[in-house]
Amino acid sequence: MADTKKIQKEEEVNEAPKAEESKKKCKKEQSSCKEELKKQEEEFKKKIEAVEGALAKEKDDYIRLMAEFETFRRRSSEDRLSLISSAAADTIKGLLPVLDDCERALEILEKSSDEAAKEGTSLIYTKLMDYLKTKGLTRIEAKGEDFNTDFHEAVTQFPAPSEELKGKVIDVVQTGYLLNGKVLRYAKVVVGA
Repeated sequence: MADTKKIQKEEEVNEAPKAEESKKKCKKEQSSCKEELKKQEEEFKKKIEAVEGALAKEKDDYIRLMAEFETFRRRSSEDRLSLISSAAADTIKGLLPVLDDCERALEILEKSSDEAAKEGTSLIYTKLMDYLKTKGLTRIEAKGEDFNTDFHEAVTQFPAPSEELKGKVIDVVQTGYLLNGKVLRYAKVVVGA
């Protein structure tokens, strides 16, 4: 029995350092595991930051691309409208000599006794002007107005018959027109000096 106790004590003494060694070994393994986990965590954080950075860059690129596309779309639309508008302006500008001829015909027919010719010419002129007004054409009223270089082109100057007519339009040689508020043809006028 004494031998058994002695063996038991020796085993306990031998087991104590082994237990301490295994505890130390476990602690070392745990600390190395913790270090490894920390390293992995740092790597994952770096990867997440890299992915988030790439995502932010892609979002920024997407927003810029959408803004560029929107600008392109707006410009294309404006260009199309401008092209249509200039085509309409060219067509209407081509009709202005016809309007001038109608006005001259009406002036000549005022002195005539042919009522049918007066009425027919007046009807044609009125219909043509009404149609062109729907397209944005307006006549520049010049006679008696102050001379304005934005709308009038001075053909000549005559001495004004009265003081109040100085700097004013005395006569209109050729009628001017606006198309949608822009000068299509300047009114050619005689100005009082």
